[in-house]
Amino acid sequence: MSTDIPRQGRRQKAPVPEGLRKVVVASMAGTVVEWYEFFLYAAASTLVFSRLFFPNANTELDGIIAAFVTYAVGFVARPVGGIVFGHFGDKFGRKKLLQLSIILVGVSTFLMGCLPGFDSIGYWAPAMLVALRFIQGFAVGGEWGGAVLLVAEHSPNKSRGFWSSWPQSAVPMGNLLATGVLFVLSATLSEAAFLGWGWRVAFWLSAVIVLVGYYIRTKVSDAPIFLEAQKEVEQEAKGYGVMEVFRRYPRGVFTAMGLRFAENILYYLVVTFSITYLRIVVDTDTSRILLLLLVAHFIHFCAVPLAGKLSDSLGRRPVYMAGAVLGATWGFFAFPMMDTANDLMILAAVTIGLLFHALMYAGQPSIMAEMFPTRMRYSGVSLGYQVTSIVAGSLAPIIATSLLAEFDSSTPVALYLLGACVITAISVLLLRETNGISLHDVDAADAQGTADLLAASKAAEEKRTAAAAD
Repeated sequence: MSTDIPRQGRRQKAPVPEGLRKVVVASMAGTVVEWYEFFLYAAASTLVFSRLFFPNANTELDGIIAAFVTYAVGFVARPVGGIVFGHFGDKFGRKKLLQLSIILVGVSTFLMGCLPGFDSIGYWAPAMLVALRFIQGFAVGGEWGGAVLLVAEHSPNKSRGFWSSWPQSAVPMGNLLATGVLFVLSATLSEAAFLGWGWRVAFWLSAVIVLVGYYIRTKVSDAPIFLEAQKEVEQEAKGYGVMEVFRRYPRGVFTAMGLRFAENILYYLVVTFSITYLRIVVDTDTSRILLLLLVAHFIHFCAVPLAGKLSDSLGRRPVYMAGAVLGATWGFFAFPMMDTANDLMILAAVTIGLLFHALMYAGQPSIMAEMFPTRMRYSGVSLGYQVTSIVAGSLAPIIATSLLAEFDSSTPVALYLLGACVITAISVLLLRETNGISLHDVDAADAQGTADLLAASKAAEEKRTAAAAD
């Protein structure tokens, strides 16, 4: 008997499409670089910028809030970048826009490391910091949609959740890298040296890793499904871009925003506000905080692809709902755990928050990619993902720090997170299950004006199976 015939009852592992791993690496390489720089700013807002650029604040918390306001500028810029990059990414391709975004982020971050402080040039220092932050946020806003779609559009239908979650895992990897660099610098330098020039080194390192990420991205190409859609748009003058998305798929855009809301807030409470809480309330030194975050980010990096795989086997909705429900509880037990000042308890609190986050974050690329047809997919996912950042992630550290300063208690912060998770849970209930759907069938349903994309995909799959059997 031929060894090529599979044994009866044994489930065959689906082959990985040729070039998919290269696409994943290219997507991750650039994403690691860009989020390294974005999160470097987040950590520096608490550790450096509040002292260097806002030294006239009445209290330390006031200085941190001022630094977080400039941090929020990047989030305001992200939807602008998402709209612009989404429009041109749907027209010219994902690859070209991804190459542009990585250069913009690299240049703006390098220049941040060159800025003189408030003591040298006065208010010009925070003004230039805000301008560079806007450019950085604009580029990052265009990055995410292109990176995840480059992978999602190359991925098999039945494992899209797993493969497209890898660019998501590049986000904690970028944060891991940023935290690691800051930890080494803060641990090896005196506080005066770290505040004087040490923090700048972390920003200047971006020039090296940007070149590496850019080179890797030159070695991949757009997915065949995008190239097909691009031809159709040109030949048939089909619509694309932001206005077309809102005209045809408003439900998809607003559902995506609702899904993003709690996930975004939870993440920035765990990785940004926790630094403030541990340093101001618990009185933990900087190096110790960064070391604990380093471990938590590594665990998060490993957890995201596992959660993505879970979304392929259990479905998008149940995994996401689990993340929203569990995330609602985090603030009520995490801050008391931090109050113990015990390293293991602090690490557990942060890690648990990131594990809850992974259940929501891992499935976002596949869920959002499956909501929109190829001709407007970049615009659709960028809108749903980036616009929410203005009222979610950008404000989360500011709101949490203000609540802490006003009430001198973590309970209002926990209630704030709970409310966000309720909004996201409602969005999950309104979400259509799209696990296993074919992106070709999404395009076909769009052409026919079919509302139930999953039903259309299943019907098309049945026809293909019947044709193959005949």
